[in-house]
Amino acid sequence: MTDTATAQGRDFGSAPYRWYVLLALTGVYTLNFIDRALLGVLAQPVISAFGLSDAEFGFLAGPPFALFYALMGIPIALAADRHHRVAIIASCVGLWSLMTALCGFATGFVSLLVARIGVAIGEAGSNPPSNSLIADYYRPAGRAKALSVYSTGVMLGSALAFLLGGPLGQLPDATVLKALGVFGLAGLPEALGWGSGYGWRFAFIALGAPGVLVALVLWWSVREPPRGYSDPPGLPQAERMGIGPTLRTLSRTRSFWWMAAGASLVAMVGYGYAAFQAPMMQRLHGLSPGQFAVRFGLPLSVAGVSGTLLAGLLTERLVRRGVVWIARLPAIMLAASAPLYLLAFSQPTGAQGLMLGLWVAAMLLHYGYLGAQYTIGQGVVPPASRASAIAILLFIVALVGNGLGPQVVGLMSDTMMTLGLEARGQAAVLQAAACNPKAAAALPAAQQAVCAAVYSEGLRDAMRASSAFLLVAAGCFWMSSRSLDRELLAR
Repeated sequence: MTDTATAQGRDFGSAPYRWYVLLALTGVYTLNFIDRALLGVLAQPVISAFGLSDAEFGFLAGPPFALFYALMGIPIALAADRHHRVAIIASCVGLWSLMTALCGFATGFVSLLVARIGVAIGEAGSNPPSNSLIADYYRPAGRAKALSVYSTGVMLGSALAFLLGGPLGQLPDATVLKALGVFGLAGLPEALGWGSGYGWRFAFIALGAPGVLVALVLWWSVREPPRGYSDPPGLPQAERMGIGPTLRTLSRTRSFWWMAAGASLVAMVGYGYAAFQAPMMQRLHGLSPGQFAVRFGLPLSVAGVSGTLLAGLLTERLVRRGVVWIARLPAIMLAASAPLYLLAFSQPTGAQGLMLGLWVAAMLLHYGYLGAQYTIGQGVVPPASRASAIAILLFIVALVGNGLGPQVVGLMSDTMMTLGLEARGQAAVLQAAACNPKAAAALPAAQQAVCAAVYSEGLRDAMRASSAFLLVAAGCFWMSSRSLDRELLAR
């Protein structure tokens, strides 16, 4: 290794093995988002099965999951800054996979909520130690690209949730019974009183259980590198830094807090969209979860992955002009994505092709921020506190993004439905809750028609209104760029 290379840091392990570890951690992150996004893919069957309002489903998809994800992320990250990171990740993968499978056994709102909380606790332990590992496998010059590859797990997971969860969720009961019969469980639906239409339950079980095997493979195949191994000589080191010291370090980094604010707002929009996009398309255009997965979910997720990768590659070139572009590029991309979402969601039923094109363009731009989020999050603190810094970041993003996103869209949707009923002169005899398909089936035909209209239009209007938050997020990333040059430690 040359003196120049040494001054820039060194990579851990051989190039092929580094790629294996990076792809393995990306696979774990992908699995994380398959299990996280699956509830959104199966949203309308769950809403209909349990008779939920959009606000109730927004609560189920948002605040409790976010709260436990955020709270558990802190102690797990502290452990990751001190103990074996690979063991922590593997244990958490096994936990959230098991709890995802248990979602399929839910008997109502409360039991599904408990299982989702279990998923949140497990998933809280994946991201901070994974970021810390990547930082020790790759020297600073290669981290932005490596973290961009890792960040594709968000949209890869969402794509696979649609591609696999959508079709599995609409399997006929007879097909599910045959699949369960392979494992000697054909009598399970009758024994548990599932009734009919339990394809959505099978989807949770089928996509959750294999994660236990993934955890075992990860445990046996990924090595734990020395902390700070890939950093340049002279970078500030610390034997142990907890949340308190990490917070004190971060308190002096304006770029981190502006980035965290922007990432939280982007996540709020993203999680809100993920929870309600399939129901919106089913209500507006009559697409089943499986149809939405193939026609929209898969291409949209591919667009998100492509946007993340392209932003990482473009950032790698732009940082030669200055590290400010790590934050400045996502600011520009986010500002451009907002009007595209608004136009996409405003297209009529007969213009699904144009709608998809606009939506894909918006997704390409929307998810270019992910690599920047992690590059800044772990790049402004010493190596010994990287997992803690990422945990603090994810605590904020989870509470604002995952916590508020689905809930805000759900509340806005119910409000828009109420306004729609008032505009049609039906507010005195109908409420938004009465327009849930399970309740609306008992209404007279004329009222069913009114409910069908406001049920779809209210959700669409809520999704359109959410796009405005992306403009605010763009401003936050731009502000982060203004102090990044003097605050980024590893470059």
